[in-house]
Amino acid sequence: MDTFGTPQRVLVRGEGAYVWDADGRRYLDLLAGIAVNALGHGHPTLTAAVSAQLGTLGHVSNFFATPVQVALAERLLNLAVAPEGSRVFFANSGTEANEAALKMSRRNRRPDGSARPRVLALEGAFHGRTMGALSLTSKPQYREPFEPLPGGVEFLPFGDVAALEAAFATDGDLVSALVLEPVQGEAGVRRHPAGYLARARELTAAHGALLVLDEVQTGAGRVGRWFAFQDPEIGEGIVPDVVTLAKGLGGGFPIGAVVAFGERAATLLGRGQHGTTFGGNPVAAAAALATIGVIERDALLAQVRATGDYLRAQVSACGNPLVVGARGVGLLVAVELAAPVAPQVAAAALEAGFVVNAVAPDALRLAPPLILTRDQVDDFVGFLATVPVPTPEELA
Repeated sequence: MDTFGTPQRVLVRGEGAYVWDADGRRYLDLLAGIAVNALGHGHPTLTAAVSAQLGTLGHVSNFFATPVQVALAERLLNLAVAPEGSRVFFANSGTEANEAALKMSRRNRRPDGSARPRVLALEGAFHGRTMGALSLTSKPQYREPFEPLPGGVEFLPFGDVAALEAAFATDGDLVSALVLEPVQGEAGVRRHPAGYLARARELTAAHGALLVLDEVQTGAGRVGRWFAFQDPEIGEGIVPDVVTLAKGLGGGFPIGAVVAFGERAATLLGRGQHGTTFGGNPVAAAAALATIGVIERDALLAQVRATGDYLRAQVSACGNPLVVGARGVGLLVAVELAAPVAPQVAAAALEAGFVVNAVAPDALRLAPPLILTRDQVDDFVGFLATVPVPTPEELA
């Protein structure tokens, strides 16, 4: 239906961090399907796990359980260090996970049973494109064609502690949830200022609101931790009420998850109040278990932190005046440009054999496979060093 525009290339196969198009040209994939292909392309362990599970049991309804589904739920709760009484709901995507979280917020009632009609989200947020998830997404271009959207959502300025405090100062007990990304991806890989998440946790806990962290892009090892909130500099030691996951969790196979921390959050949705046909199917669960297993076996969390540090340092030192620097954490990185020419640079990168994303007019987003090597970083930085600086006429 042309919702994505004309495809930039037709890709036919992949191996490791590389993909090839129909003309046989090779590209270093520094986007990984937008932070999805955690293990790169064609990883043998992931391929074997999916094939073996599909040959044994491909799908059952959620009237039944499967061993891999149960095992994956237990693994996620363990990795999240979730307290007793925590539970997991499986979906097929990040949008679906966020829809479930929004429905959980509607079930978060005041002690007298009355509704909490307010939901807080942040400017710059991206939480998905279905109607509920879209109501949490701030970008007018995404929202306006589909209004009226589900109501009650208020957007606060990004990183503004005073605005956050003001939102709770009046009718704070009517706030059902504060929904935010630990690192905003779509908005250009933006981290919250120090103290913001800690204050968000204090305010939500004081007023009975849920703190919902959208870790669809940052979870599953992307930042060098299983969850971004576990990074001391990002999460500041907080424990959320709800975390949503997807993207890298399945290593390329569609899966989403909602992790509810503690019995209160875990029991907000009762029997029959939510559901999914494909969510938690055994093949998706097997893919996620295999992805987690490889990340552990190959010590990829530490590699992500080290390679991410190296990537940001090399980008910042590439010597091109067009490149201001790099920001981000782990292997979620934005290359900062001195001029609003990111789409042109992304197009030039593709011609040179690198897949990147112009996430903002002056920033390129990199979310490569977690297996990215320093040699591959050097190849990309070598390209960045040669990108011509636009003339004033070209910028006009």
